[in-house]
Amino acid sequence: MTEAAPRRRWLTRNATGPVGAWAAFAVVHLTLALINLLDDVHVPFGDVVYVYRFWMDYAAEHGVLVGIDTTWVYPVGALLPMGFAYLFGPGPYGEMWLLLVTALDAVAFAVLLRRSPAAAWWWVAFLAALGPVAVGRIDAITAPLAILGLLWLATRPLIAGALLALATWIKVWPAALLAAAVIALRRRAAVVSGAALLTAVVLAVALLLGTGANVLGFITEQGERGLQVEAPVSAFWLWQAALGVPGTRVYYDQQMLTYQVLGTGTRAVAAVMTPLLVVAVAAILLLGVRAVRRGVEATALLAPLSLALVLVLIVVNKVGSPQYIVWLAPPVLLGIVTSRPAVRAGGGLVLGIAAGTQIVYPWAYSWLIVADPVVAALLTARNLALIVLLVLTLRGLWSLPAGGAPAAADRSRGESRALLPEV
Repeated sequence: MTEAAPRRRWLTRNATGPVGAWAAFAVVHLTLALINLLDDVHVPFGDVVYVYRFWMDYAAEHGVLVGIDTTWVYPVGALLPMGFAYLFGPGPYGEMWLLLVTALDAVAFAVLLRRSPAAAWWWVAFLAALGPVAVGRIDAITAPLAILGLLWLATRPLIAGALLALATWIKVWPAALLAAAVIALRRRAAVVSGAALLTAVVLAVALLLGTGANVLGFITEQGERGLQVEAPVSAFWLWQAALGVPGTRVYYDQQMLTYQVLGTGTRAVAAVMTPLLVVAVAAILLLGVRAVRRGVEATALLAPLSLALVLVLIVVNKVGSPQYIVWLAPPVLLGIVTSRPAVRAGGGLVLGIAAGTQIVYPWAYSWLIVADPVVAALLTARNLALIVLLVLTLRGLWSLPAGGAPAAADRSRGESRALLPEV
């Protein structure tokens, strides 16, 4: 018994320490990769191997590159990961994509593990809960970039700004994190400089390739979308379709390649959702400005402000793809790393949201698109959980305790010490 005790302690220490964490990281990524590559029934990898690869095939065969020669639904930076996956042609496209995602995730995971083992373990659990979509969409490229950007804001603000800008030029949502950083941090000039330099490089390369006005085409492309079936606002029509109300249905939009709801009022609601989203984002930014004017420290403000912004981008949105849940991970991880109690408490709810999302997509999606009431109820519960989390986050943001107003130099040093020490 006395010999067994040290062995058990050694096993426990390794299982819960870096060795166990990296083993869990490898198992989760391998499992998700195999599901994406082998599941021909639910096809969770469809966007990558059919849509992204098609765009690259078309460019190789016809010399017409989306985002450069035509308008595109994504910012032009999305060509970087899609082009990388095409380095060896269409054959190993899926494997190359997964290799890139895993490599980026590994860099972010290493930084997280050094800063906060709890945060690293939470991220592994989150990826497992969200399932194959966590590595099988363009958002999987931006998530680790956003995590690194948030973690390096205080100690490497120029690099952090560049990383968040790069992520934004791949998929727009990290702009919310960049906006939160500009509001919360005193060293915002360095963050803005990094973002501006990266943006200048992206625009220069795109213009040299001949993009012209197409470089901003993703803005108008998004405006033409209808109400995607998974979006919270679509619940009213989804339930009408589930209950068999005449004239209401779920249909596949051939242009946007998504399932949307159609019924009385859907077009009018779709038209007002984007302006409503802009107003909602502006209101949360003003809450952030209010907190800064009250002297709330960056260490207390950045994580909840970031979480509130990404939540409103999901909740007040006519698009509701399952991969959007990935956006919640960077702010929650920052909250865990910096010991923000409210954000850390929300981490458990986010894991539940991720698990509910995986059940809906990919496993029950074929029932959702025929408006099955059981799956509609599950999706509605998932969306209500997002709304609850947004309300709780906004309440916490409003009630952040006011602090003093230290000198800029002291505040800057305080951010570096308390928020994100050098890693």
